[in-house]
Amino acid sequence: MPDTFFRALVLILVFAAVLIAVERLVAATASRRGDSRAVNKRLAMIDKGMSREDTLTILRRQGFDPKGELPGPLSRIGNRLHQLLIQAGVSAPNSQIIMFIMALPAVVFMLLLGFMVLTGAVISPGRLFLLAIVGIVLGGLLPVSYLRFRAARRRKKMQEQFPVALDIFVRGLRAGHPVAAALDLLTVEMEDPIGSEFGLVVDEVTYGADLRDALEAMAERWDLDDIRMFVVSLSVQAETGGNLAEILENLSKVIRDRAALFMKVRALSSEGRMTALMLSVLPLFALMIVFFGNPDFYFDVADDPAFIPSFAVLVLMWILGVMMIRKMIDLKV
Repeated sequence: MPDTFFRALVLILVFAAVLIAVERLVAATASRRGDSRAVNKRLAMIDKGMSREDTLTILRRQGFDPKGELPGPLSRIGNRLHQLLIQAGVSAPNSQIIMFIMALPAVVFMLLLGFMVLTGAVISPGRLFLLAIVGIVLGGLLPVSYLRFRAARRRKKMQEQFPVALDIFVRGLRAGHPVAAALDLLTVEMEDPIGSEFGLVVDEVTYGADLRDALEAMAERWDLDDIRMFVVSLSVQAETGGNLAEILENLSKVIRDRAALFMKVRALSSEGRMTALMLSVLPLFALMIVFFGNPDFYFDVADDPAFIPSFAVLVLMWILGVMMIRKMIDLKV
């Protein structure tokens, strides 16, 4: 009887301890999430003691000028990567990102080559070409695809937040705040990414930039027509006069109606977009599965002299197919 009572007491104490630990963990997690929602990235950096000038430089990635530092056609690629990193919210230096993207395919290639040497496999030009393709897919396409996915997700959130930001801006104007004060209200009320972006606009204006130029730079960074319409509305109102609050309220309604139409178009074209995604990704997925599952399937034919040109033609056809598919599903609303 005493043993049974002691075991029951131990089980009850263990259950109570686990219950308390789980409750404290859930409370701490909820508190951290609440804090992260209340403060955007720019305000978090300022709270840590960073100056507004340094925050502006880091978030706008001003330490790298693709047009001035890269020659010819590379400047266009560098500018696209620069814009992609801004939209993805990556604050690491451009040089580190570029070195990582360039070095990772070489690292994957060397690891696969080292594994072949250790296993005593035959090294031939066709097999080296196959390893290079696998290295580019794993080391090059995957990081870039992740950045594109993250940038697209943040751009979508930016589009969803913008009408709400306009409503807050309009309420600030109707409460008697000037334009600069109404913009500053958005920097402390809105989450990322739009909260930090309007914070950058306020900082630029504080350091002497024109408001219209700062907003145009924001529209170019995100490549969003909604922000461009906002800039045009401010410019027209500044030149011709009128009730800015009413203009922006109508603009907010137009943006919401446009977003609703866009969602209808996406719903109607969802089957085609999913088909396009599967046709684009499936060849790469099949290549990786077969290569790592049964590498002899490729190695047995890699020594043939026709392997390299035929495989290169396949890669070229896949690239052309992806480009054509992207044009077919690129719907403008």
